[in-house]
Amino acid sequence: MVDSFVIIVPARLGSTRLPNKPLAMLNGQTVISRVIDLAKSSNAAEIFIATDSVEIKESVEQYGGKVIMTSSSHQTGTDRIAEAAQNIEAEIIVNVQG
Repeated sequence: MVDSFVIIVPARLGSTRLPNKPLAMLNGQTVISRVIDLAKSSNAAEIFIATDSVEIKESVEQYGGKVIMTSSSHQTGTDRIAEAAQNIEAEIIVNVQG
């Protein structure tokens, strides 16, 4: 049995329901940094944010997170995770939608 797993969180700025959601501030912290904190509590081996946004990349890296840049043509977060997963060596990848 494999105990180790990796989390990938897809993030984009172009949401139609709540534009710029990952960078929105919630009680003094960005939404994406809150998602990273919650993902850390899972004891994942690694946590990556998959994004096509330089703004998200910079925010995540400033927070100490890891980023995988992906294409801007993805229609879903799962598509974005599939691309990011190609760059990761892991048997188990957990899709966490923030």
